[in-house]
Order: sequence, then structure tokens, then C-alpha cells
Amino acid sequence: MGAAESEQMLGLIDRLKPTHGILLVEHDMDAVFRIADWITVLANGAVVASDVPATIRANAEVQAAYLGEPA
Repeated sequence: MGAAESEQMLGLIDRLKPTHGILLVEHDMDAVFRIADWITVLANGAVVASDVPATIRANAEVQAAYLGEPA
């Protein structure tokens, strides 16, 4: 999807969240952190971490696998 389509999708998900359970499989981490209430991170078929976005963002294993090494 392009930027406009991604923005529309995130807007739709945001509107649906109060009344629907949503499972989103997504590799765009900016979109994931923007929309998710709970994130489960998989790497090589194994769960690396499962928690709220702030905790996931701070997790060293997640940073190494998907976000780049911490500065």
C-alpha cells in the first residue's frame, strides 16, 4: 500500500477498535506502534516478547530483531 492507503487503513482500524477485536499482522513498525494496544513480536517462528507498545519498544531483543540496536 502507498502512504495514503496506509493512512486510510489505520484510520479505519482506529474507528473499529472500540467495538471490535482486531488481529493485525504487520511489518510496518511505525504503524504497529501507532495503532496497537498489545503487541506480540515473533522472530524465526518464536515469540520474542508480548506486551504493551512502550514495553515492546524498550525490549532489547525486539530492538535487535526489528528496530535496530539501541543507541
